[in-house]
Amino acid sequence: MKKSTFLITAFGILFLFFIQLSGTLVESIYLLDLLHSKLDEKVLGVLFFFAPLLLIPFYKKFPRGLLWITFGLMFLARGFLPYLEVSERMLVSGIGVFAVFSLLFLLFRALPDGEDRRQVGLWGAAGLGLAISLSVLLRTVYHGVEYSLVPAGAWTGWLLGLLLGGTLIAMKPEPPTAQPESKPAGLTSAVLGIFMVLTLVWFSFSAPAVIARWTQGNYTLIVAAVSLFSTGWVLLTLLAPGWPKRIERRLLLIWNILFSLALTATLLLQQVALPMSPDAAATVIAGPNTLQMLMLALTLLLFPVLFVDMQIFLNRFSEHLPTPRELAPGILLGSVLLALLVFANIFTNVWGYVPLGDFFRGKFWLSYFILAALITLCAWLAGKSTTTSPTQPNGFFHWGWGLGMGAVCLVTIFFALPGKLVQLPEGQRDSITVMTDNIQQANDVIGEKSLDRQLALIQEISPDILALQESDSARISLNNNDYVRFFADELGYDSYYGPTPVNGTFGTSILSKYPLEHVRTAYIYSDKDENANAEAEVTINGITFTIINVHPDGSPEVDMAFARTLIERSKDKPYVIAMGDYNLRDYEEAYQLIDSVYTNVWTSIYPSKISSDGTDMSGENRIDHIFISDDLQARNPHYILIPESATDHAVHWTQIIWFE
Repeated sequence: MKKSTFLITAFGILFLFFIQLSGTLVESIYLLDLLHSKLDEKVLGVLFFFAPLLLIPFYKKFPRGLLWITFGLMFLARGFLPYLEVSERMLVSGIGVFAVFSLLFLLFRALPDGEDRRQVGLWGAAGLGLAISLSVLLRTVYHGVEYSLVPAGAWTGWLLGLLLGGTLIAMKPEPPTAQPESKPAGLTSAVLGIFMVLTLVWFSFSAPAVIARWTQGNYTLIVAAVSLFSTGWVLLTLLAPGWPKRIERRLLLIWNILFSLALTATLLLQQVALPMSPDAAATVIAGPNTLQMLMLALTLLLFPVLFVDMQIFLNRFSEHLPTPRELAPGILLGSVLLALLVFANIFTNVWGYVPLGDFFRGKFWLSYFILAALITLCAWLAGKSTTTSPTQPNGFFHWGWGLGMGAVCLVTIFFALPGKLVQLPEGQRDSITVMTDNIQQANDVIGEKSLDRQLALIQEISPDILALQESDSARISLNNNDYVRFFADELGYDSYYGPTPVNGTFGTSILSKYPLEHVRTAYIYSDKDENANAEAEVTINGITFTIINVHPDGSPEVDMAFARTLIERSKDKPYVIAMGDYNLRDYEEAYQLIDSVYTNVWTSIYPSKISSDGTDMSGENRIDHIFISDDLQARNPHYILIPESATDHAVHWTQIIWFE
């Protein structure tokens, strides 16, 4: 077996584990802290990104011992991670991040016997392609959720860890090499560039569902493009390993600049001119336009430049075996920027709760622009210092790589195809079941994962129309998991994600057994969190229903602006069903305004607000409502209370009847 196989595999699994462990660490901090609308000492969990600095003094003295100690820590942390509660996940994933980074830099000082150190960059870049393709596969097969991070798929983490351990057996730490007297140029830029490439991949390309949610683009095509380019890069590296060296430095600069501009433009074009006063009209957004799709296509076509950049950065380690002291500046700077960019990205979504929040409002694009710009700069600086290898590696093609990469790509695309929709009831209907569920990003009242319990509850009720709030999870604060896609695929429902994560809202998505028509998002004035209603039409037995999913939050002025907008946009339409987390109680002015136009299904059946089976919704906690127009009537409304609801809200559902 070619020695390069060991390096590609080792780099691929390490990069993949970095993405998975870093995502889990940030998600755990968010669930413990920011999800509860406050900042406290738990944000210090990001200090785990700096932990590799602690081992630098020992890199040279105990290379083989550290190699296996850090591998053991990473293997156990990654293996047990899916079974842990949120507080335990934060600690264990942090230890895993420390171990992955430490092992990565130790790997630069170890090669298989007989391997040419000058090819480290080549095989490392192929490893990045392997990592992205595996990440896309693991997320696609489980409908937008990372399969290996849930208990059912935990076996994949153990298997990949064992595979990595097998490759490390062939590694020989610190092969003899001549050390130059002076510090090599471009090393700090190279280390920083490695951090930035891995961060950008983690933020986006490792989970193409987030790109689809940014843009409302075709999920299957986006997944297929990322998977094809990633698996294709691995195979191209094996077949023609010398071709990236023919890319001139100036051409690479142009490629990086075009990619940076395309990525930034893709995000900026999704930015919405939000209403900035209580009297401002809602901003309504429907499907994407041609220019938005053009920028998305360019971003996907240009993103393989990241593989070339990674090769440039890793080549600095192939030309010179750096001392621990030489690594320290790059690791420190990379860790600082990584942590700052994580906060910058998350703060655009929770700007109403954090210091300097007004600065981050509407700047989702900023962290991606900084990442792409830094990669461009680092590639230019590191490339300036890179010398051309006197030998060109010979290409080789092994049927195992071809079969493996082909299978990864084909399976990924297969699972990215649109799923089979549930069979619609036959015959005429005179009623439907509608349900509103604030899923709190698939977590229960104490912040623990409850995805399976929430799914089981929805399946038991089997609503015809389902409104989900706090479903905006396709972002790094929730580990890029697309729970809307998961529920829609598992239920066989048509779905509309609602407002794009680029604009930062609570997430209002609509799922339906019936096809959703004329889907759109209405952005409303806010002074704390962006507010947006998801709207759609559903036709049943020739009758068109208007479905509105809401989740406002903010001051009383915001509540009134929301109520007026809801009424203004729907009052002249027949068969209106407006449901969601209103954050309004019976005595509040905004609630009373809505109640004067529409009928609350619970109080229409139970004026005392206490059901016949004793469910008491007369207190302060009833903020999830279903309102209907006068041409509809409610029958058998229900609330499923905490903790049976498997979230931090009561789940509300009812039958709706109509008369033609």
